[in-house]
Amino acid sequence: MTDQAVDPDGAELSAHPATTDRFLGRTRELKELRADIERAGLDTLSGRKAPRARVLLIAGRPGSGRTRLAEELARLVADRYPDGVLRARLSEPGGTPVPVEQAARDLLAALGLPAPAGAAEEELAAALRSALAGRRMVLLLDDAVGADQVDALLPDAPDCLVVAVSQGPLTGIADVRPCTLGGLDTKSALELLTGFTGSVRITVDPRSAESLVEACQGHPAALVLAGGWLAARPKAAVSDLAKRLHTETEGSSDGTPLSRVLRLVYEQLPGPVARTLRLLSLAPAGLADPHTASALAGCSVDAARTTLDDLVALGLLRAVASPLPQYEVPGCLHPLLRALAESQERPAELQLARARMLERTVRLLQSCRAITETDSPQAREKLSGMPPALRFPNPRAAADWLCIRRPALLASARLAVADGELDTLARRLMSQLVRAMAAHIGTQAAAPDLYGVHGLVLDVAERRGLPREKAAALLNLGDLDAQTGRTREALARYRAALDAGREANDPYATGRAMESVGGAYQELGDHDRAADWFGRALADRLARGEHPEAARLYGRIGTAHTYAGRYGEALRNWRAALAGYRRSGDVAASARALSEIARVQEYAGRPEESLRTCQEAVEWARRAEDVRLQAAVQLRLADTLDRIGDPAAARLHRAAAERMLGEKPPEDDARPEQAANACEIRTASSED
Repeated sequence: MTDQAVDPDGAELSAHPATTDRFLGRTRELKELRADIERAGLDTLSGRKAPRARVLLIAGRPGSGRTRLAEELARLVADRYPDGVLRARLSEPGGTPVPVEQAARDLLAALGLPAPAGAAEEELAAALRSALAGRRMVLLLDDAVGADQVDALLPDAPDCLVVAVSQGPLTGIADVRPCTLGGLDTKSALELLTGFTGSVRITVDPRSAESLVEACQGHPAALVLAGGWLAARPKAAVSDLAKRLHTETEGSSDGTPLSRVLRLVYEQLPGPVARTLRLLSLAPAGLADPHTASALAGCSVDAARTTLDDLVALGLLRAVASPLPQYEVPGCLHPLLRALAESQERPAELQLARARMLERTVRLLQSCRAITETDSPQAREKLSGMPPALRFPNPRAAADWLCIRRPALLASARLAVADGELDTLARRLMSQLVRAMAAHIGTQAAAPDLYGVHGLVLDVAERRGLPREKAAALLNLGDLDAQTGRTREALARYRAALDAGREANDPYATGRAMESVGGAYQELGDHDRAADWFGRALADRLARGEHPEAARLYGRIGTAHTYAGRYGEALRNWRAALAGYRRSGDVAASARALSEIARVQEYAGRPEESLRTCQEAVEWARRAEDVRLQAAVQLRLADTLDRIGDPAAARLHRAAAERMLGEKPPEDDARPEQAANACEIRTASSED
């Protein structure tokens, strides 16, 4: 992602058919940067090996071509860094810094390495440094806001090279000399303009072309806008534009070349197009698609798509390479467009545009999720009631949209929560985002993103004083902590969820929180406390007459007592669980309970009783028609027979189990993993 519509050297507008892909100019800067790679650092001069990667800094105003220069440098030194280039953008188009945690997570993902959901900044940064140890890579950190961001991501690998791009110096990082960018040289700037206008219009009036370059001060992004303006007006002379810019410069001492060219281009746009452009400054993460533009401007999706393409041709937007139409608001234009929006739209109109955009996103997420529920009459009815423009043709198309728009969707949630005045829409958006991700990606794969979304739900719940939503968010965060091995953090979440559930008088939340506290203690090896908390959850379920859930909790208490070596208590609770399963008619659960009773009997030194219970479990497993369960019980039976001295019978049962496992359908292979990875997600919205 670059910081402007021109490939940031200012050399070309990548989406414009008339431009060139050649890198232009910056010969002196490239020479200096390459020399800096070879320059001996303070450690080398003192005889010590450099403990960290060499850092090069490219400093310049947004739109000055700083990102493109960094990319060109990485290309030129690629042979020295055979492990490739890693890229991270450290600020959003509006200038908001990207948290180090998010940047480190993105870099680890680019390396194909897992990053636990909810891991702290220090843990992720350490994992990144460990991953880069022994590699020869270029780490390109674009749009750095401050030295702290860069310093946290620096690899402890002297064979790596870090190229940081920033607006100014990064005070605090030792041994870094900035390469400060000014404008392009005249020859390169004229080549850039030629890519838009063709050679004739430049060569017939070279003085006017040079005057235009002077008015733009060689600023690449300003030259791109000027070139787009000329390309859209093939009969206009270069001298006309040069005179207008010089007149504006003489009449006003404020502003930059880019702001002056933008003002000239903007004032000549048709009214609806100009309004769409300034409202695109509200697009989350600076990323827009036709639906975003349509909702912001209040026009049709087709009209929005046409407007977006027109703005790309003028150099005001950049088309993102993607299977679906997607556009980026250049970072250098974002603050200027935001200022235009705030000066020409009433605050209420801006808030209405945000609300329309969020509402459209909610409906698209509803459609994205509903298309996966082909067996649900309610989902089919909801889909049929949606406008055709909001429907997806098939689940694959919905999944592709969700994947491509993921950065913008997550940014939408963050912006909606930060706004503070659209909390109802924010809650609906996050509810639908969680459900869509769970449907298409799966809770395990989407865990890092879900962790962030549930954290935002918690922020809104605490701000608005909503204990029920707070309990739901804490339970979900606790589950994600537990899945990634942060059991103590999960325990703290579950205890806080219990308090919130009690405050909300929410029996579901309190019951699940108590059970989850018990599960956390069991994971920590404190089986006494685990049994105690499972008992509290059991009493709660029994008081509400929830007998199937009570049976399951009897089993969890039995397991805790088994781990603690209290086999008598374990048998009593497992038999209570078995009675509950039989009352509810759950044959498979009854077979599993019998299998666990047999296990406890075996641990208690009662092999004959264990053998009889195993045989009964086999019979119940047959009745359940669960092949895997039958095989598991047969294997337990074989182990018991071995212990009582009947190896021949044990071999027969073990062979029977192997035959059962060999006859299972191929698709069954994935079921245990899917079951293990399942995570109950409770959203704060009651909306389907």
